[in-house]
Amino acid sequence: MIKRELYMERIRPFIGKDLVKVITGLRRSGKSVLLNLLRDEIGDTTHSIYFNFESKRNAKYANADTLYDYVIKKVGDSKAKWYLFFDEIQEVTDWEKVINSFRADFDADIYVTGSNAKLLSGELATLISGRYVQFVIYPLSYKEFLLLNEGKSFTDYLNVGGMPFISNIISDEKAINLYLEDLYNSIVLKDVVKRNNFRDVELLERIITYVLANISQAFSATSISKYFKNEQRKVSTDTVLNYIKACEEAYLFYKLKRHDIIGKRILEVSEKYFVVDHGLREAVYGKHMEDIGMILENIVCLELLRRGYTATVGMIDGEEIDFVGIKNNEPIYVQVAYLMPEKSTQDREFGSLLKIEDNYPKYVVTMDEVNMSQNGIKHVNIKDFLLGNWN
Repeated sequence: MIKRELYMERIRPFIGKDLVKVITGLRRSGKSVLLNLLRDEIGDTTHSIYFNFESKRNAKYANADTLYDYVIKKVGDSKAKWYLFFDEIQEVTDWEKVINSFRADFDADIYVTGSNAKLLSGELATLISGRYVQFVIYPLSYKEFLLLNEGKSFTDYLNVGGMPFISNIISDEKAINLYLEDLYNSIVLKDVVKRNNFRDVELLERIITYVLANISQAFSATSISKYFKNEQRKVSTDTVLNYIKACEEAYLFYKLKRHDIIGKRILEVSEKYFVVDHGLREAVYGKHMEDIGMILENIVCLELLRRGYTATVGMIDGEEIDFVGIKNNEPIYVQVAYLMPEKSTQDREFGSLLKIEDNYPKYVVTMDEVNMSQNGIKHVNIKDFLLGNWN
């Protein structure tokens, strides 16, 4: 088990504070491990209560009244601070009310995890507005992958992705593919279909396949609707949007809007979608090495999000900047390509960045080993970029 220090250092300042710590992210991305790391770091086992609501043994506590009665009985008249850890809290009926009650009734430091972005879209936000802080957990970064899988390389990461469990079967490609396929089915059935009461599972899977085939490519719900029309199937744009939105809420996809760099406004056309883990795409959609440029772009996108950047796709003079990342109100600009063997490719990748007249950092990220930095724009090998050797 690795410490996942990237997340721990973000959460530490809030330990012991009167804020509910909400840890969200894709199913099996490491939320439970992070919760246990926090339990170990806090260390107070005497005044600590932990529930994993995916466990059958805790099913009887999966409603607000029963859970409340158990915890209150455990706390009793104690004046000490109690540390409450609830894994997959969305399995508890009316969980928002019971969490709010714990805050009100005794000195509680509360940590919850959940696998859906809607966790914070309902009553919790109303009941404890301004009293929670959210942390989104992603699959393993390349750096974490290397820490957990000694002797492995970027090629391995490129092939299998960063879902934490695969480190237990890292030498068995068939087992990895089977695990990722099963994980995908679990996400679709439990976190998308069941949670949203979708009936047309076949249509959902076809929409997901379309998005997986077009990661990092600009398209709209209308274009998907037209695609199905050509397939002799009528699907409204609203249906497409609802299905994709449900996948976003399950953290399967991330949508990036297009951003006019000069006009400083968001463009409401043809967003781009990225999959939470490229290994999932490889297992479900199939290995397509001709898509390596798209896969590298996906990897860089998730790395920016993982590091806390708000990312958009930049547009300037009709040309595209793959990513505009904003953190602490300061941008960075990133272009991603596979290789730049020819001058024409170099001119294209550096050219759009040269049009940006501010002095914020600009990067071209590729798999080339030769440094081609020019005109103040840094060229960075993708391995160095992912390991943080680019600032």
